[in-house]
Amino acid sequence: MRILVANVNTTQTMTDSIAAAARAAASPGTEIVGITPHFGADSCEGNFESYLAAVAVMDAVTRYEGEFDAVVQAGYGEHGREGLQELLDVPVVDITEAAAATAMYLGHKYSVVTTLDRAVPLIEDRLKLAGLDARCASVRASGLGVLELEEDPQRAVKEIVAQAEAAVHDDKAEVIVLGCGGMSGLDAQIRERCGVPVVDGVAAAVAVAEGLVRLGLTTSKVRTYAAPRPKAVTGWPLSAR
Repeated sequence: MRILVANVNTTQTMTDSIAAAARAAASPGTEIVGITPHFGADSCEGNFESYLAAVAVMDAVTRYEGEFDAVVQAGYGEHGREGLQELLDVPVVDITEAAAATAMYLGHKYSVVTTLDRAVPLIEDRLKLAGLDARCASVRASGLGVLELEEDPQRAVKEIVAQAEAAVHDDKAEVIVLGCGGMSGLDAQIRERCGVPVVDGVAAAVAVAEGLVRLGLTTSKVRTYAAPRPKAVTGWPLSAR
């Protein structure tokens, strides 16, 4: 089984970190291929960058040369999953939905700890759109930018733990979800300090993708995610040289 794990930004070191976390979660025999968009922002922290990333990820995935069995979109709260589902005949799993759905198996309410405060409304909207908001106790910001997570991992853990503890004590969350692909691999440290289950979205998405492939299931094509109608699309792909 081969799973493409698509970073939503253009920072290659973050793609490498996300792919490493995905490989750690994958079953023996599952190949993980990290994908970095050819264009876009070096981090996604707002609507403009998120919509840009949606196009960039669709471009990068459709330009991948080789077969694959599933795609993981590794941006928390980012746009574009629906477009990929129209374009592909394999399962597409978004880490936002996979993490929240996994958290609901583990406790009554979950909280998301993300990066900057400006990302909070985007995540709240994506959870609501996915029907996963009813059991979300809160979405909290650590105050760190996406790229700061890599620059100072220990500070990142400290700030995430502080918000996770507040979510448990003040918001009555029973599970914490890491609300950024760049937080992948930090779950064990945060779980140890907070004493509650901590869900890494990348790991959760890989497990869901593997399960769907093994069950022989993929996206329904009868209506919402039917293939795009044939028509002229001017300037696509954007990364063509």
